[in-house]
Amino acid sequence: MCTPQTANEPGEQPRLEQARRGFTVYYRGKALLSRIDPLRQAERAVEASLPLAAGTLYLLPSPLLGYGIPLIMRNLPSDSALLCVEADAALYNLSGDHINRLEAAKDDRFCFVRTENPAALAAFAGQSWGPRHFRRVKELRLTAGWQLNAGFYEAAIDLLRRAVATEWSNALTLTRLGRRYMRNAIRNLCLLAERPGVESLDFGGCPVLVLGAGPSLDGFLDGIERRPLPSNCRILCVDTALHPLKERNIKPDLVVALEAQHWNLRDFCGAGAWRIPVAMDLSALPAVSGVLGGETYLFWTRWTELSVFDRLAALKLLPAELPPLGSVGLSAVSLALRLGTGPVFTAGIDFAFTLDKYHCRGSPSHGEILKKHTRFGGMYPTAAAMRGRAAGDGAYSDPAMDNYRRLFRREFAGTGRVFALTGNGPALGVETLSGEAAARAMAAAGRGGNPAASAPSPPAARTLRRFIERENALLYELLGILKGGTAAPAGRLDSLLDSASYLWAHFPDCAARGGAHPPSDDIIFLKRIRAEIEPFIKVWEYAVRSLLK
Repeated sequence: MCTPQTANEPGEQPRLEQARRGFTVYYRGKALLSRIDPLRQAERAVEASLPLAAGTLYLLPSPLLGYGIPLIMRNLPSDSALLCVEADAALYNLSGDHINRLEAAKDDRFCFVRTENPAALAAFAGQSWGPRHFRRVKELRLTAGWQLNAGFYEAAIDLLRRAVATEWSNALTLTRLGRRYMRNAIRNLCLLAERPGVESLDFGGCPVLVLGAGPSLDGFLDGIERRPLPSNCRILCVDTALHPLKERNIKPDLVVALEAQHWNLRDFCGAGAWRIPVAMDLSALPAVSGVLGGETYLFWTRWTELSVFDRLAALKLLPAELPPLGSVGLSAVSLALRLGTGPVFTAGIDFAFTLDKYHCRGSPSHGEILKKHTRFGGMYPTAAAMRGRAAGDGAYSDPAMDNYRRLFRREFAGTGRVFALTGNGPALGVETLSGEAAARAMAAAGRGGNPAASAPSPPAARTLRRFIERENALLYELLGILKGGTAAPAGRLDSLLDSASYLWAHFPDCAARGGAHPPSDDIIFLKRIRAEIEPFIKVWEYAVRSLLK
């Protein structure tokens, strides 16, 4: 239960009037409850929603006097919850006096809050019940109070639904790729002894141009060929945009790689002699390192909570951390903001596609579309367009792209340093500049910095080797216990399972429970752990051999 906070605002106050059963509420010139039988009206609305679904967060906007709440709580499944929300201060004060007297107010599945910020409400729900506690969000309207702030309540329910969907999407990604992320990270650890982190780069006050591989990049690059960029501009591109730039002989200062799977290597085919620096995630495909003949700079993103990250951080072995944004375009913008103090301009970051291409000309995916274009099959992704929605100027978007667009707005709209160049995708929430305006802004920006700055001394190979050997020793100890050859003191098995959480974090049941594992006496769970240990031992040993070369 959440205790209502006192909130007072000047202005009209709601008033109560006696009805046949209970009271009605008059406020802002209207009755917000039935003037005849408000209690029965609320109960009928609840009965129409029965049975209540399991694993569901029910949002009750403007609960007023709490009519219907006892019936909801009596029928609410144990893994569901009821979140009552009030946006109006006067109604919140009125409701608190009545709802606090309800027996439901003492239930952990019940909460009553006041806010006018949908994002704060979504964050509050996540903190109160934890990640992935709910599978869906539903709205219950028992009063007319929601009409006074309809826009807020609609935005709140939409944001809560998106938050729940994102949590489960992240869990699915962790289930499918979590094991690969960790294996890549272990292999890349050996690079830390010889390669600098991105924190060693410095773009100073220079303007930074971040290039994605969206369809609008074609028009922008055609404009560059007619009007070259100012000499003080640094170019940072995503890996998929590398081929289109090479075809136009536009050499970027840094390429950003995030992908953990092997198909990502096609973005680098034919560019091995170009000698361009690469900034890659610690969980990215290890083969990306040095593939362009230039320096490799590491960063890392926390794709999930793992205790091994804390041990690495305690030894100062981790490179600079970037937020887990899920998109290489978003990560490139975040990195550009980190590397300098100047303005950041984006082009080709569309989060949209057109009827003839997902990416710009010259990108590997566009090449695949052209190869498959025959008289029996067209090159237009009309099926995807039918599933998506129009995003303006002949562009289409889908739910995944729309989520990335919202994330872009949330992360960068308030920085004051990010500008979008003219494109055909949906609005990104930052100021959009024409090519001429962008050129003037770039020319007026500062200089300084060094894109190939000397790096601080990387961690000693001995420190890394000792860390890897200790991690491997933990796995050997755990393997011995599970084989039955080693006696484990009380609590030692649980301690080892927590220390080696990367062995099970990607299990579907563990990812769905927010990083919690079954009890250590669960034989099926321990058998699954046993199958994970030896492959990870081999990866750790590979990392040790790499350090000894």
